Amino acid sequence: MQGPLLFMEQQELIPHLFRSEYRKIVAVLCRRFGFDQIETAEDLASDTFVTAAQTWALKGIPQNPVAWLYNVAKNKAKNFLQRESTFENKVTVEVKEGFSELHEFEIDLSPQNINDSQLQMMFAICHPSISPEAQIGLSLRILCGFGIDEIAEAFLVNKETINKRLYRAKERLREEKIKIELPAQSGINERLETVLTTIYLLFSEGYYSVSKNQTIRKELCLEAMRLCYMLIENKNTNKPHVNALLSLMCFHTSRFDARINNDGELILYDEQDPNLWNSELISKGGYFLNCAATGNVLSKYHLEAAIAYWNTQQGDTKEKWENILQLYNRLLQIEYSPIAALNRTYALSKANGKMEAIATAEKLNLANNHFYFALLGELYTGIDNQKAKQNFQKAFSIAKTQTDKQSIQRKIDKLC
Repeated sequence: MQGPLLFMEQQELIPHLFRSEYRKIVAVLCRRFGFDQIETAEDLASDTFVTAAQTWALKGIPQNPVAWLYNVAKNKAKNFLQRESTFENKVTVEVKEGFSELHEFEIDLSPQNINDSQLQMMFAICHPSISPEAQIGLSLRILCGFGIDEIAEAFLVNKETINKRLYRAKERLREEKIKIELPAQSGINERLETVLTTIYLLFSEGYYSVSKNQTIRKELCLEAMRLCYMLIENKNTNKPHVNALLSLMCFHTSRFDARINNDGELILYDEQDPNLWNSELISKGGYFLNCAATGNVLSKYHLEAAIAYWNTQQGDTKEKWENILQLYNRLLQIEYSPIAALNRTYALSKANGKMEAIATAEKLNLANNHFYFALLGELYTGIDNQKAKQNFQKAFSIAKTQTDKQSIQRKIDKLC
């Protein structure tokens, strides 16, 4: 029985290690090679896990699998550098002179160097020369260790589209000669907002994604939180709005299990079971929100985190919804978005009643948003059930997923 059990253990261990260690090896190698050799870094990291799968199947899992992976990755990188040097006339003088260094090349996979490498990669990947979608895709691949299949599922597109998107992004980074390094403080301040936007979009891709794969959705959120925490750990990037973003993500993630049922359908806030909210994450959210309460800049992350805080407070009190409403008012002044305006309408209905909320909602006229018509359906329910049904039917017709359609259909059935 030892053979099958060992095989099962290996089948579970290697994917787990790929998720946790691939990104570290790639980040360190990319930092060493630069974007010109980014595919080489990815190939060497991938080959390391292929070698592990083949070797461990024959010889068994080593006593320290992570150290084994690091040692193999180091040797593969050194062999690559030695092959590249060729010892002949094709080698540049610079490489010849530095060969002794190449021969002694070591991968520094200490926790500090891994964090430094990933932090530098984060700022490089978030260069404004590439699109937000590509920034998220590269972050998922290089910084989070997601496979192409998983990235494709997260974006609800095919693998070919993801491969093309990542290829174009890498080419762009090479063309722009982007260096993998942490910019000077002035550069950090200039680029930090882009980095935070990418982390925020990465989190949103998991929290609001319509992907049915719950594991991937949760891991997207956790990876975004991990990247944000790396910024907090670095004194040059530990800013109030960084803490506010991590606070926001903690509060949102605390309600993750309560907002989705066993069929993957969204559970509306009023119908969530507060007992499923994660009190530890709520506490952490409060801690980072307190850390964000310094300086004289009020960012959108501060306001969204404060809204998320009130959403973790149980009860349906007028004080709660008035506070949320006022926070939405300030948020829309800082940065208007239709979704924020829609969410404000829900808070308005709680604070001032459905009629005022209906009048405000209908002015938004978000004709292609099924959440908009679903909210109108909720607001009209009990006031004009016929209009409620019409709005739910409109929401049903434009909803993109089967789970959303099923959830809306149940609302329609209750009105019949």
